[in-house]
Amino acid sequence: MEDQAIIELYFKRSEQALAESDLKYGHYCGKIALNILRNREDAEECVSDTWLRAWNAIPPERPNILKAFFGRITRNLSLNRLELLHADKRGGGESNVLLDELAECVADAGAAEWSADRAVITDVLNRFLEGLPETNRIAFVRRYWYMETVAEIARELSCGESRVKMMLMRGRRELAKQLKEEGIDV
Repeated sequence: MEDQAIIELYFKRSEQALAESDLKYGHYCGKIALNILRNREDAEECVSDTWLRAWNAIPPERPNILKAFFGRITRNLSLNRLELLHADKRGGGESNVLLDELAECVADAGAAEWSADRAVITDVLNRFLEGLPETNRIAFVRRYWYMETVAEIARELSCGESRVKMMLMRGRRELAKQLKEEGIDV
């Protein structure tokens, strides 16, 4: 079913919208949740919560890209759950590792300036990603959005883990440089 038809089902308050969402995007959202939580039951619960959150958001919201809309909801729910479940005990602390890796690029997300700089940061990040070679962009997004391990990324890209680590390190340095050039504290 096309995304617009699924959205219309939400607007009509048809429960079929949930079934169609799960059919089309359940695996995608499940992968996001599982990458973050590393626990199948918690991931499945986050995916179920995604459909509830979407049900409550649509209407009035009309997502432009339904896949990204569901992915963002799933990611946020999974990160919240991870924090709640004490990631160091249940998930190996992978999210803490990721945050440490990005700490060299981005100021504390809780800083007061964050909301004022958000649009500028988003613009810089989009330009940064567009400027990366495709393989580097894939590695960067898979690591910092989908929270995949370096080993998973290396397997997907058919290269060594050391190459992936180097791409990520160079990407973080370039992102920090671009943010600094825009006057954003890093």
